[in-house]
Amino acid sequence: MDFPIDLSAYRALELSPNRPLETEARQVLESNITLCRDVITFFTAVGGARGLGGHSGGPFDIVPEVLIADGFMRADSKVLPIYFDEAGHRVAIQYLMSVLNGHMPVERLLHYREAGAHLPGHPERDFTPGVAFSSGRLGHLWPYVNGVALANPDRTVVLFGSDGSQQEGNDAEAARLAVAQGLNVKLIIDDNDVTIAGHPSEYLKGFDVRRTLEGHGLRVDSVDGENLDALYTAMSAVMRESGPCALVVRRQMAPGVPGVAGLPKAHDVFSTGVALEYLKGRGHETAVAYLESLKPEPRPKGYRGSSDTWGKNREVFGHAVCEQLAKLSDSERRDRVKVLDSDLEGSCGLAVIGKTYPDIYIRGGIMERSNFSAAAGFGMEPERQGIMATFSAFLEMLISEITMARLNEARVLAHFSHAGVDDMADNTCHFGINNFFADNGLSESDSTRLYFPADQHQMRAVIARVFDDPGLRFVFSTRSPAPDLLDGQGALRYGDGYAFEPGKDELIREGSAGYVVAYGESVFRALDAVETLRAEGIDVGLVAKPTLNVVDEVMMERLGKSPFVLVVESQNRNTGLGMRFGSWLLERGYGPRYAHIGTTRVGVGGLWEQMCHQGLDPKAIIEKVRALTA
Repeated sequence: MDFPIDLSAYRALELSPNRPLETEARQVLESNITLCRDVITFFTAVGGARGLGGHSGGPFDIVPEVLIADGFMRADSKVLPIYFDEAGHRVAIQYLMSVLNGHMPVERLLHYREAGAHLPGHPERDFTPGVAFSSGRLGHLWPYVNGVALANPDRTVVLFGSDGSQQEGNDAEAARLAVAQGLNVKLIIDDNDVTIAGHPSEYLKGFDVRRTLEGHGLRVDSVDGENLDALYTAMSAVMRESGPCALVVRRQMAPGVPGVAGLPKAHDVFSTGVALEYLKGRGHETAVAYLESLKPEPRPKGYRGSSDTWGKNREVFGHAVCEQLAKLSDSERRDRVKVLDSDLEGSCGLAVIGKTYPDIYIRGGIMERSNFSAAAGFGMEPERQGIMATFSAFLEMLISEITMARLNEARVLAHFSHAGVDDMADNTCHFGINNFFADNGLSESDSTRLYFPADQHQMRAVIARVFDDPGLRFVFSTRSPAPDLLDGQGALRYGDGYAFEPGKDELIREGSAGYVVAYGESVFRALDAVETLRAEGIDVGLVAKPTLNVVDEVMMERLGKSPFVLVVESQNRNTGLGMRFGSWLLERGYGPRYAHIGTTRVGVGGLWEQMCHQGLDPKAIIEKVRALTA
């Protein structure tokens, strides 16, 4: 269909920071801003209505400054024409600018975050037409842009920042280098006092973006982002200034959007109801009708060997922790446990802990390294433990902190959600595929344990068993839900009577033809494949390995004497379980046919489609087993 909002009224402007904004240009700019905000509201809501999620508030916010900067780029070749943005979730503005600059047709925006559409939830260089950089992990792009400025000393580099990104320690280091080297980097920072978990002015008292940057030596100004004349004047001054400087653009998040303006929920995709109210008020009846026609696209169900009941382990983690905390008295809880959130409490299951036990709960902001280390420092004595959580993709940021925590014999229970690739519309930058990096200690006396439960019932059992264990315990979960696993008689595999035993591999199905070994979200897919093969007369077995980094010698003997072993995982094939499992077999003198499959490709967007894209769906597992048994 044709895109239901007419973009023909958009007029690109050439703007000079050396001249005031003339009346006609101001009218065009104001009209462009309104139009772009309408379009962003619409197509991000399309993604939400289709169940693909997304982010609306951030890209909606920064439309004025992006369009002004675009005018500067058009008028002056010395301004590098790339809209570098360290808040990757604001990708919708990147896609809209690609359309406006002629890199792709506007109809493509109707496929925002869809599998195969090359419009993922964070920008990826050359993956999407017109997108010239990759970003998505907060605090990573300013240091990179410093290098871009070093490579282009005669040009001005513009970086769009955010108050959330500025909480990361990387940006403090980047600021010092930019000042020391006099880099011609201009930061335009959207300071809306909103992150996913709340308002920084409340949970990080004392943190102020402007004062922080001034402390590093930058020239900093601030402005009301919804005062167009003031914003233009301030941005012009920043562009005229030599060397690094920043403009802190203050505004309410999602200004003028009823129901979400100024609220943390504006960070995510505008709900269909919110978008409909906004678009109706703007007179976009065709867009309204299209949005009303959409329904979420269902994920595949009916996996063999699993029930029709699904659960989200990332949420169950918090409930399971609360069950253990309830066993402590109020005074014991306050003295022995601290829980640190890294602004992802709703996504990692910590929100229920904060609501139930607010006296031990800390909103630590977007500072993963600091929060993990604080949890470790609190857990330095054996009677105490720190609990923290974030996305698995960010585990890669913590390797040094994990090493120091281990050397200090710290006691930490860390939950890393969004592991693997399942349901990852945010795409490659948010793949949590290097979780084995956490197991980076020396084997002598090392008590580090990596756990990846297969369903919600096993998650509860894992937490109940390891909650009081010493050392570093890393518990992984996926963004996606998982079905409850069934045993061979159709009962819950991890139901009443099940007790989790760390280090013990679990026999899900016995088989004489060989075994598939899996964990996490790969188990139910592998079970479907195994049941299909067994129905065809190929007696394949399945082993679940919930403790990832410990060899179960009893199970290893069973596997070693079988005809083949296939490890299935959505971790990086170069760093995951499969890379070491074959060596474990060889070291013990076993020689079954061996193979392992894991994540090898950049993402394709979408949700469950990511597993198919990586060749990790039941069909692909079946094909691999057939090759091993041929």
